[in-house]
Amino acid sequence: MEAWAVHEPGPIASKPLHRARRAVPEPDPGGLLVQVEACGVCRTDLHLAEGDLPPRSPDRTPGHEAVGRVVALGADTAGFAPGDRVGIAWLAHTCGVCAYCRRGAENLCPNSQYTGWDIDGGYAEYATVDARYAYRLPDDVPAEQLAPLLCAGIIGYRALKRADLPPGGRLGLYGFGASAHITAQLAMASGATVHVVTRSAEARRLALDLGAASAGDAPPEPLDSAILFAPAGALVPIALEALDRGGTLAIAGIHLSAIPPLDYERHLFQERTVRSVTANTREDGRELLALAQESLPRLAVTRYAMRDADKALADLAAGMVTGVAVLVV
Repeated sequence: MEAWAVHEPGPIASKPLHRARRAVPEPDPGGLLVQVEACGVCRTDLHLAEGDLPPRSPDRTPGHEAVGRVVALGADTAGFAPGDRVGIAWLAHTCGVCAYCRRGAENLCPNSQYTGWDIDGGYAEYATVDARYAYRLPDDVPAEQLAPLLCAGIIGYRALKRADLPPGGRLGLYGFGASAHITAQLAMASGATVHVVTRSAEARRLALDLGAASAGDAPPEPLDSAILFAPAGALVPIALEALDRGGTLAIAGIHLSAIPPLDYERHLFQERTVRSVTANTREDGRELLALAQESLPRLAVTRYAMRDADKALADLAAGMVTGVAVLVV
């Protein structure tokens, strides 16, 4: 089969992603072999390719927003059948026995493994997944509309929960890429007022078109909650200062540049809170997909052929993707 792999991490201009011919993988005893229809392009894939997220093994195939059809089952797999449509997401394995797993915080499991980092992902014609971590998906929605939900959607949903947005609250989103433009719609559907902070003129137009109250350089009113999607630590004090008393900032990215020194009175006093977001639980994924089934978010999708995965990552790095990029087989 055709697949992409990170051969030697480095700046995207150095072409760290290369195409390879590989044998079709065999599913583990409790796993599924999935023929990929589409795979979302996530900024985490870019971090992996450029080395911000050090690869766990050489020549790893990225991609953790894969949609496809089951074509084979492992010997001990139950509950799925060939032809079932499934999603393969970021969280690929947890131990199930540590204190974090036992208390429902499997996203903090120290033995967790991730698709496209520990396990080959969806930038390929076929991928495998532990059946316990696969998501059932509807048959009547185009694959490119489902793929971004599997990370951009799920992580945005968890970040929204971590941001403690009160009913009818004022939410600020810093950065307006794949995850933010889904999260904005989830928040607005719950009655929130959403303010978007982004430098991109196209992203500002998209935010306003989706219903954001404002899109510019700064929110026009104090915020109850904020989510930082841009991987820029310099925005942390700016976002904290924009919070109202008792407000919460959630930082959604897996990678963040250095945070400047914080001033206690300006940034943290009056019970402002800053929280990180670490991966997700499977329950987060099920909740998000149930919400999406009730009302599918409008996704601004830029399609790329799977053979153009390197171009998709380069465009993402250059800020040329508005909304989401999806690789289509």
